Amino acid sequence: MTTNVTIATLDGQQMPAYEEQPDGAPRAAIVVIQEIFGVNVGIRSKCDALARDGYLAVAPDLFWRMEPGIELDPDVPDQMQRALSIMGQFDQDGGIRDIEAAIRYARAAIDGGKVGAVGYCLGGRLAYMTAARTDVDASVGYYAVGVDGLLGEKHAIAHPMLLHIAGDDGFVDKEAQRRMHDGLDDHPKVTLIDYPGEDHGFATEFGNRRSDAAARQADARTAAFFGEHLG
Repeated sequence: MTTNVTIATLDGQQMPAYEEQPDGAPRAAIVVIQEIFGVNVGIRSKCDALARDGYLAVAPDLFWRMEPGIELDPDVPDQMQRALSIMGQFDQDGGIRDIEAAIRYARAAIDGGKVGAVGYCLGGRLAYMTAARTDVDASVGYYAVGVDGLLGEKHAIAHPMLLHIAGDDGFVDKEAQRRMHDGLDDHPKVTLIDYPGEDHGFATEFGNRRSDAAARQADARTAAFFGEHLG
């Protein structure tokens, strides 16, 4: 069942979110962290798929403090440029606090059960930050940007994390990917998986960026990861 909900933030305000509930009792909850395009049809579709797998899925509107309800299409050039501009204005530290609020909301909704997080692009970076800064039980990042600049936080990652890396990512070059491997390959809680030849956004639900075979492979690995660590 799909609902639009509001989540009490850590500073006492109300953040809008998209929520999809499974047919039966949730096996766990997963916070879905948006790309730079907002909680658009692709992110909502990710929530729907997780609900079909038995999870309560919640996608907080992380841009709500700038402008609630932003939905952009990366295949439309003007909208892509607007998304890049919004990303430059976005307070990522504040975003993590809002994600923490979403984790608390989701955990309360399932009576204290386990909560995971999955993010894409900017959301992949935020998933890494979430793993380091919150008590999330498991996290997944797809083609996360700028993680090589956040390696100083890796010591704080206490729960399992999976990172899907696009081998030909136009936003994460080969050198950045090497630094990610050098910094994280020996981390006992972090697993990195490379997708040679794939570009940024390969696992999007819709549009020109999707690479179907790689997307299905990555999503199957994510499902197995959450099945193992969330139940």
